[in-house]
Amino acid sequence: MQNKTIEAVFFDIDGTLMSFKTHEVSASTEEAIAQLQAKGVKTILSTGRSINSIDHVKYLNFDGYITFNGGYCVAKEGEILFKKAIHSNDIEAVLDYAKEQSLSFSLMSEQEITIHHVTEEIAGMYAQLNLPVPKLIDFDKVDTTSILQANIFLPPDEERCFMQSVMPNSLATRWTSLFADVNPIGQSKKVGIDIFCDHFGIDINRTMAFGDGGNDITMLQHVNVGVAMGNANEEVKLIADYITDDVDSDGIWNALKHYGVI
Repeated sequence: MQNKTIEAVFFDIDGTLMSFKTHEVSASTEEAIAQLQAKGVKTILSTGRSINSIDHVKYLNFDGYITFNGGYCVAKEGEILFKKAIHSNDIEAVLDYAKEQSLSFSLMSEQEITIHHVTEEIAGMYAQLNLPVPKLIDFDKVDTTSILQANIFLPPDEERCFMQSVMPNSLATRWTSLFADVNPIGQSKKVGIDIFCDHFGIDINRTMAFGDGGNDITMLQHVNVGVAMGNANEEVKLIADYITDDVDSDGIWNALKHYGVI
């Protein structure tokens, strides 16, 4: 593949751009992104994180941000290109369920992240992501029309039943066994990619993406070259066009070199 065929590269954050071990972006990845930008290739963040939880990587000067797994897409200059909330009935149902059953969950809006029932394991997860534990949910103050994403902390074998009975208008994806990202049905990083391809006038056949988790699958399948990190989940590796080295072994740099993009 010649480097001229790639006009946009999309990057997941956790486990892809940023190491779980160091909580930093490697020097080789920083250099790779700088070289892409110098060549005029659009670099776009694509994450399940909130728009308010990406400040630590904005120094990389991305051309756009896909956040909430595609539910909130914003251009570099701050223009909101797309925004879609979870159906309010599903959020109301989660709140009602949690009043009767033991359930840990977080709710993310454009303004804030809140959480209900923080366990030791959940606190450890936020520490692993180098994020503060969100403030506790006040059930009486939740705007059920404003939630762009939820995290439901339940094991994979309970996910299907929960989603069908409590959140039938939503879709769950995972990058960890601890919780599922929940977004509106039909929403995914794939949708975010199409938003930015349209925004920049880029053909999908001239795109490339890097990811490691279940919420990256639609993204990696949709672009022309989908790259799984060496530390990616097995289900991600199975659908990838290429498996590179892990996040702590220059995986992004090595794959871009392999394809001649830099």
